[in-house]
Amino acid sequence: MRKPATSSRWWAEIEMQVQFFDLDPMEIVWHGNYVKYLEVVRCALLDKIAYNYLEMKNSGYAWPVIDLQLRYVGPAKFGQILTLRADLVEWENRLKIDYLISDKASGKRLTRASTTQVAVAIDSGEMCFVSPPVLFEKLGVKLQ
Repeated sequence: MRKPATSSRWWAEIEMQVQFFDLDPMEIVWHGNYVKYLEVVRCALLDKIAYNYLEMKNSGYAWPVIDLQLRYVGPAKFGQILTLRADLVEWENRLKIDYLISDKASGKRLTRASTTQVAVAIDSGEMCFVSPPVLFEKLGVKLQ
């Protein structure tokens, strides 16, 4: 599979088969289900850096998605095996993750996406304008 142009050192890739319950009346994946696919691979990425949603909460921060961009290139169909990839491309002030959903057999790109998440201190509800030190620790990056 061709790697996305924004490939980073922190990434995750999984395979998933399209299920019947994800289809719309046109017998292709309903557009809203792609958000679920992004969440599945995002969780794989967060697990890989040992900072999943439970660890985020335990560290005192929530990380809501504040922006989501999707570009549909081709439809996914029942039974198709998809390759889902997530690349962490920004982390200093926010988490920006780029995604690529492609057909496993051909490598054909089906969807590109990106999400942006920001840290919010759970105790105060205040948005952080710089990512908290715990994220830098998880990434093995020194604070600048």
